Amino acid sequence: MERKIHIMGIVNLNGDSFYASSRADSATAVLRVRQMWADGADVVDLGACSTRPGSAQPSQEEEWARLEPVLTQLADERGSSFHPAISIDTYRSGIVRRAFDIIGPFMVNDISAGAMDSEMLETVGRLGLPYVAMHMRGTPETMQQLTSYEDIVAEVKAYFEDFASKAREAGIREWILDPGFGFAKTLKQNYELLGGMDRLLSLEHPILVGVSRKSMIYKLFEITPEESLPATQVVHLAALERGASWLRVHDVAEAVRTARLFSLLSR
Repeated sequence: MERKIHIMGIVNLNGDSFYASSRADSATAVLRVRQMWADGADVVDLGACSTRPGSAQPSQEEEWARLEPVLTQLADERGSSFHPAISIDTYRSGIVRRAFDIIGPFMVNDISAGAMDSEMLETVGRLGLPYVAMHMRGTPETMQQLTSYEDIVAEVKAYFEDFASKAREAGIREWILDPGFGFAKTLKQNYELLGGMDRLLSLEHPILVGVSRKSMIYKLFEITPEESLPATQVVHLAALERGASWLRVHDVAEAVRTARLFSLLSR
């Protein structure tokens, strides 16, 4: 059976994302979602706080103030011909509950896999939401000081084996694993993890890869995020070859083409 490749577009509702062109305010975010949907995105991921290395986290009220106007606009449009599937990039259960009250079911994309909010997994399970669990150590402020691994692939795999038990206990039926490229990993470790990512397939959960324009690409070549699109597509192809089912991307149309080429070459 041919593997279905899913594309998740990125819309950052904050002014601190490392890639400036991904930023949007409430006036432009819905237009950005519309364009990504037209370009072939399966899901659009809304993030109201930056999680780049070293970033300080806003309060829950600040996060919600950025997110709520966009969700309200999207909820108003769901009765029309515009039916975007939405993901929300948050580690706070309070944001999940508030968002559900406005838009109903959506995907939760949690960089901490529940570690930063003790109520997150129970909330997701109770609401019956699909969930992306990412590997990270510490917080965005501290994670780049926590990069000591004996075997990074084995340790990431063990992390998700442990998470699988937590997900079952919380009643989470549908979850996707994200190896967390760029989170508590050095540049070299990112590529070691990518090279051995097929070892995670034995966990029997879809793998989401988020490498779009990241420092593992632009620092390697001493370029900028703005110059990183061609190399990003090469890394996307490598991820698909190693079993990824989801690509989280800034550039939806280009990722759709990469996935299509992969599918043609894999027949």
